[in-house]
Amino acid sequence: MGWFSRPAAPVSYAALLREGGEKAAGAAALLSPNHLLTCAHVVNDAMGRDLLHAERPTEEKPLEIAFHGSGRPSRYGRARLSVWMAPEPRPGDVVWDGDLAVLELEETAPEWAAPVVWRDMTEGLELRAWHGGGVGVTYADTVAGFRDGPGCYLDGSLTGAAIGPGYSGGPLWVKSDRTVAGLVIAQVTSGQGPLRAQETVRRSWAVPWQTVRERLTLAGAHDVLAGCEVVAADHLAPTGPAEDSVRQMVPPLRALLDDTARRADHCRDLAARLGLEAPSGGERSAPALDELATLLLTEERALATLTESLAPVVGRHGGERAALNGLLALGRVEPAVSLLSVTEHKQLHTALLEIAGDEPELIPRAAQEALRLLELPEALTRSPRLAVKDVDAVVRALEEYPDGRGATAGSLPVPALLRLAEFVAAAVADPDRRRRLRDWCERVAGRLDISVAALAERRADAEAWAARVPSPVTQVIVRLHRAGAAGPDRFLCEVWLGHKDGGRTAVATPEGPLEPGAIGRLIRQTADGSGAASGQAPIRVDVVVKADGLDIPVDEWDAGSVLGDLFPDLAEEGTPLGGRYQVALRCPDLTGSTLTAASEMRRRWAVGGDGTLVVDESCHDVRSLHKLLDEPHRDTARVVLHGPPEHRPDLLRVCLAMGVPVVLWDRGAGSYKDAPLMDALDPTGPLDRLPRRLQEFRMSRYTASGGAARPALIWEEGELALPGPLRLADPS
Repeated sequence: MGWFSRPAAPVSYAALLREGGEKAAGAAALLSPNHLLTCAHVVNDAMGRDLLHAERPTEEKPLEIAFHGSGRPSRYGRARLSVWMAPEPRPGDVVWDGDLAVLELEETAPEWAAPVVWRDMTEGLELRAWHGGGVGVTYADTVAGFRDGPGCYLDGSLTGAAIGPGYSGGPLWVKSDRTVAGLVIAQVTSGQGPLRAQETVRRSWAVPWQTVRERLTLAGAHDVLAGCEVVAADHLAPTGPAEDSVRQMVPPLRALLDDTARRADHCRDLAARLGLEAPSGGERSAPALDELATLLLTEERALATLTESLAPVVGRHGGERAALNGLLALGRVEPAVSLLSVTEHKQLHTALLEIAGDEPELIPRAAQEALRLLELPEALTRSPRLAVKDVDAVVRALEEYPDGRGATAGSLPVPALLRLAEFVAAAVADPDRRRRLRDWCERVAGRLDISVAALAERRADAEAWAARVPSPVTQVIVRLHRAGAAGPDRFLCEVWLGHKDGGRTAVATPEGPLEPGAIGRLIRQTADGSGAASGQAPIRVDVVVKADGLDIPVDEWDAGSVLGDLFPDLAEEGTPLGGRYQVALRCPDLTGSTLTAASEMRRRWAVGGDGTLVVDESCHDVRSLHKLLDEPHRDTARVVLHGPPEHRPDLLRVCLAMGVPVVLWDRGAGSYKDAPLMDALDPTGPLDRLPRRLQEFRMSRYTASGGAARPALIWEEGELALPGPLRLADPS
């Protein structure tokens, strides 16, 4: 490769241990900081079962895991089975299919254990595997051979170690780069022993990455796949970065590192931080400038790491600082160059992991304010809380975001990731964490030559936001849209917190359609989260629907439970939303259908009192109802609708167009004969206590055996100023 070279062994190994000891049952590939991939038969071995046992283990006991690193003490942990694909023997064959298992770690993998980077396996690819015990001498070289269905044969040379027991489940490293092309399954055997020498020599069986990807997709493990890092074949071409990009890098590098001894010092430090190896002889040995430029454009954190060591030397002014800024400017337009150095990334990742564990709502809340003109990463929008396992994906995504809005004259803008860090620091509860995050921001800003004034401006914005005491939350507002014919029972969902002073705070929600149970859990989590922040959770939920959505039984949707959030496999049906909260519908489509509806609604609230119009057989058509609401019920604030469902949409339209703020009906009624089913609710009783009576009625109905009404309520009170569906992103 040149002056820089890659170590012969990977940075780390992972293994599954047999019960009651430290002996490895097999190896595993680290998919992400939270997931391991191995063979199902390795899990069987670790649990003391027959190797090819097909049934998914039912034991909840966690599996013991070991991480081994070069020059590092081994670290042990535990994991639980997440995805199971049983071994599938082929009739009359010596190999089998399936045989994959995904494990979810109870604690994040050590930071020095880097997740593998996948690539497709092709015939002739030279590969290397290690025993799960993590001893370097156990490496076994092999070559990808014939692809047979979902698996691939491997053929090893006659020298060195051979793949055997303990290698199963381990990654197959491509010798020419740092990628992984598949997983070791087993040595090919016939009956009870290896095939004879004249039949095969050191032949093994593997599952290529292509098959792993297909099987995980079929198993529905989309979140696991989303966390995998994959490099496309065209990115593995030996051409490397564009010649023009390398050529532009050389002049600023020459201005900074023309002295051989100085270049050697910085490049040895760079190699150590990137996990590369430098020549051991001659202190004055240094890489050529074009080789260094190629490395800076190839290794994602190389440029940031080199400038991190150069920045304190060159200072804030002069020709060398200008050359350093030139390097950074060139890196900003290169797709393979990341914003943060190895150390900066590690420090921020560690800080945000701690905060996500202790204050899971803080990072999404800060992102909503700090990055409100940007389209946020999916992990920050799917839930009001950020899971620890998603921190790495969020940091990586935000590194690619553009710099923020224009800053102080003469300074570069503050990158989006630093803005988020400043807002998180301003609101975090622990003062030590606040200090560490701010120190981190100052170091990164100094390296990037962002002015002190520009960073101070963003910090002041963050402090003003954190110091703002919001008005108490009184309600959760949910806007629902049907997902359409492709998902008739799924809904697009937007959520806000409604404050006592009339303000609205947007809540991060998933982009795609959701099932009713997922929306119910989201509403409960939102209410609980606002309660944790203010000391009192809101009990009112207003659901905004279109005219065709008044039949949506939101009050009957399952709200889940905290136990279900923590352990989805143990989730039991929780209290429905209508029993937990005072759920009412709002329909701007109908209340805004006439010019006078809003003013009439305010007037009816002001003078209506407890007056009620009960709609029965005597006034079941729209003309009769309109006449009654115009006179003598011009001041009535409440209408109770009885009767069959086919009349209901038109009657509701008349009520809301005439400015009636409260409409109550039985969603389950089939005729006027069902009217007595709502008597227990006292529908004409004191109006101010109706939402509470309705909540209690719904709770009693959910616990009853059946035969009760299914009341629905429209409760229009005051204007509901919500943003439209248009979402803007930063044009840059």
